[in-house]
Amino acid sequence: MTEIKMVKARRVRALDGYRLEIAFDDDTIGVADLSGFVHLGPMTEPLRDPAYFERVFIEMGVPTWPNGCDIDPINQHMLMRKAGTLRPLSAAA
Repeated sequence: MTEIKMVKARRVRALDGYRLEIAFDDDTIGVADLSGFVHLGPMTEPLRDPAYFERVFIEMGVPTWPNGCDIDPINQHMLMRKAGTLRPLSAAA
């Protein structure tokens, strides 16, 4: 049985290569690779512009862009945990 942890994003920072560093409210942090996500369709098309991608912000615990496009923090947390890339926030340099 897969445990689904209900988490919200606390902070987000855009990195090169369509990646986001996301700090979660359970005091963990990880990097999400969204290079495939930005090519999903019309809603994600503006995110292909690196300057626009950098405009990401947190709205109600969810990484969001000005056009309303967002990503699910719970899913990103699960993907990072499964990949072994989620780490304690205290370990972030």
